[in-house]
Amino acid sequence: MADEARPLGPVELDTLEALIDQWFDRTLAENPVLATVERDHEGGSTDRRWLARLVGEEKDASTIRLSLRQRMLHHETYVMPAPEENHAAFHEHLLRRNRGLVGVSFCVGEEDAVFLVGAIPADTVDHQVLDRLLGTVWTAIEQCFRPALRIGFASRFGG
Repeated sequence: MADEARPLGPVELDTLEALIDQWFDRTLAENPVLATVERDHEGGSTDRRWLARLVGEEKDASTIRLSLRQRMLHHETYVMPAPEENHAAFHEHLLRRNRGLVGVSFCVGEEDAVFLVGAIPADTVDHQVLDRLLGTVWTAIEQCFRPALRIGFASRFGG
């Protein structure tokens, strides 16, 4: 998919960056799920990056990192630490959840922590695509978080 996406030039990237900033401004004002947005300038990178904090019900808060590159808008969200127990059942739960997701997937990241990741061709990003991304990430975390906790950290719940 990444090889098929058309690379954007500097002017197109500037325009898309402004569109994403506008979308965040509008969404912050209209959607209580989005709590804060910051630009991420970690390491002085030339990447165009944002950190968006979401408020949840099952999981109090999550942060999506968006990175706009020449071909793709990448996103990743830390979901939870590695399970303490029931590893096979825990990972099976997340793999089964992946089957019903569109545009995102659960994966194992640093220190075996669980992340929700995906990428969108940059030349397709608009306000509707960003709305869908926000809703998909929020819903996926809300639906999987508590069941995954109860499997991977069962002894903490008396299980």
